[in-house]
Amino acid sequence: MDFTVFKQSIFNLQGPQEFNEIAMGLFRYQYANNKIYNRFVDALGIKVSQVHDTEQIPFLPVGFFKTHQIVTGEFPAEVIFESSGTTGMETSKHYVVDTALYQESFTRSLQLFYGDLSQYAVFALLPSYLERQNSSLVYMVEKILMQSNRRMGGFYLNELGELQQQMLEAQRLGLKIILFGVTFALLDMAENFPLNIPEAIIIETGGMKGRRKELTRMELHERLCAAFGVAGIHSEYGMTELLSQAWSKGGGVFRTPPWMKIMIADTNDPLSFMPGGQSGGINIIDLANIHSCSFLATQDLGRVLADGSFEVLGRFDNSDIRGCSLMVG
Repeated sequence: MDFTVFKQSIFNLQGPQEFNEIAMGLFRYQYANNKIYNRFVDALGIKVSQVHDTEQIPFLPVGFFKTHQIVTGEFPAEVIFESSGTTGMETSKHYVVDTALYQESFTRSLQLFYGDLSQYAVFALLPSYLERQNSSLVYMVEKILMQSNRRMGGFYLNELGELQQQMLEAQRLGLKIILFGVTFALLDMAENFPLNIPEAIIIETGGMKGRRKELTRMELHERLCAAFGVAGIHSEYGMTELLSQAWSKGGGVFRTPPWMKIMIADTNDPLSFMPGGQSGGINIIDLANIHSCSFLATQDLGRVLADGSFEVLGRFDNSDIRGCSLMVG
């Protein structure tokens, strides 16, 4: 596979037909060159020669990234991204062969949704991620900061008062503002250091994980909107196992970049898909995951809306999905 040509093609897709053609080629390539995915497909009794469209492609449960090294081909990893987790908990590891591919994916994606990154002062309130190594989120924000308006911005661990003052100063200077924040830290700031910055983009990246009482998305966003004086709270939908993200500009409705697709699986039959508007398990095709696996079944519940956007409705336990038990060891 000529990866240079391939990368150019996935980021310059000319519509759904080309997406499907690339996805099918990638499926065959990953089946042939990814030992774990190969075993998974075989365990399901699926014949590759009989797979002719994306709805027939098997989606690998993301849990395999906790127990196996999910790699396609024989390439050294430039970085190993690791998911967050409490002490003693198994974490996912994503062996990333080409960090430039990851950077191109999130840069192009953000530009599609927010325009030229150099226009923004970018602030990051990500304490739980800064406290550990190998976070794909921290890596992404570091690179975004390098492309942003460097007059102001940066990472903040727990310095909420200083962050408040810096953001007010950025507003006074007439700068466009983006704040990436982990959920519990944004709530801490909302309660202790509120500020009125109505033109700012507040991007909530998730991450309560027992730090606080769980809130519904509506309750969370209402509190944050009131504290920051904004009309809506933006969100990122991404994960360690992916090299692409979906973005929401409010209301918990997400959109993907053209090289990423959401498909909703029947929770009782993960090899079947639900019609539009009905809820089920979120499956993701990420064409940027060339060197790992582009076809992932998450542990999230969601639904795709009529305009192609999607909602995340919660989580479910897919540990018993058919095929997993055949892959132990």
